[in-house]
Amino acid sequence: MGSSKNMSNELLVVVYFVLHIFFSCSPKYTPYSGEKAFTSENGTPDYSQLKYWAAHPDKWDPSDSVSLPLRTSPSNKDADVFFLHPTTFTDQKDADQPNAKIDDGFINSKTDYSSILYQASVFNGSCRIFAPRYRQAHLQMYYIKDTLKALAAFELAYQDIKSAFIYYLKTQNNGRPIIIASHSQGTTHAKRLLKEFFEDSVLRKQLVVAYILGIPVEKSYFAELPICTDSTSTGCYISWRTYRKGYEEGSISSKDTSIAVINPYLWTPNQDLAAKNLQKGAVLYNFNKIYRHTQTSQIAGNALWISKPKFPGGFFYFTKNYHAGDFNLFYLDVRDDVARRIRIFERGLEK
Repeated sequence: MGSSKNMSNELLVVVYFVLHIFFSCSPKYTPYSGEKAFTSENGTPDYSQLKYWAAHPDKWDPSDSVSLPLRTSPSNKDADVFFLHPTTFTDQKDADQPNAKIDDGFINSKTDYSSILYQASVFNGSCRIFAPRYRQAHLQMYYIKDTLKALAAFELAYQDIKSAFIYYLKTQNNGRPIIIASHSQGTTHAKRLLKEFFEDSVLRKQLVVAYILGIPVEKSYFAELPICTDSTSTGCYISWRTYRKGYEEGSISSKDTSIAVINPYLWTPNQDLAAKNLQKGAVLYNFNKIYRHTQTSQIAGNALWISKPKFPGGFFYFTKNYHAGDFNLFYLDVRDDVARRIRIFERGLEK
């Protein structure tokens, strides 16, 4: 998991209010709970069984959904994405339970019809999608004073993810290009996964790019894995956290330059203002609607600042913290970037 200092830094930016709105314990997930319910033999995931995967190419799942305006676009599954979903174990009544049960039908349906549908689907135009279920830490583990309890919760979650990744490498990868993608708690674990499996490893040669969003990634965190500096780099990582222009609260500071931030319109770390007409499109609550040119974007210190998004029915964008929209506000921008970097990566293999 890393040091308690790093965990404390991360909890400052995991904002419960925003996550609660986007991934709320809403009755809308209840109809799917039975569909996602199963009984785990011993409470430990067995990744040889499809039920322990929120997304997997050998079954239909919400990551296979394509927004209506994109259904005529070509699709090429030339790479694999290993996607780590954010925290969906958030209900206050469960706050004394450090980790989610792997076979909780409600949490699994909530994960699948929020993060897997709205975030993991970004990659389905170019990738096979692998998203493991894992015994995620409860959201309150970012906040509690009992550091040992929190570290143990995140450690259990990471060990599930590590087991899933090892299984994927042994049985599914077969030398294919890999993308690591994650959001929020998923990024807490993705940072560690990248450090353990891709730094100082032959596996790094298969890494197209990593999109690790929603949690601060210190520029000093990786010894060898570089931040992407332009739209054509591969073998590197991309990160950002999205806030309203002018937002500076808690650890968010326009003067802090220690955190890696990329502007998803420019795909560079420079602090130029990117006009809203550079945005390719957002996919928000209405999955079959694409909103274009909704906001400007600009790096300000350790965060990505955007203007207030303009679209009908702002949903959760009344707040100045757009954590839940880190992928969705730039849905088409990321989707196109994935395809471009895979093409560039493959051309490099041909040389």
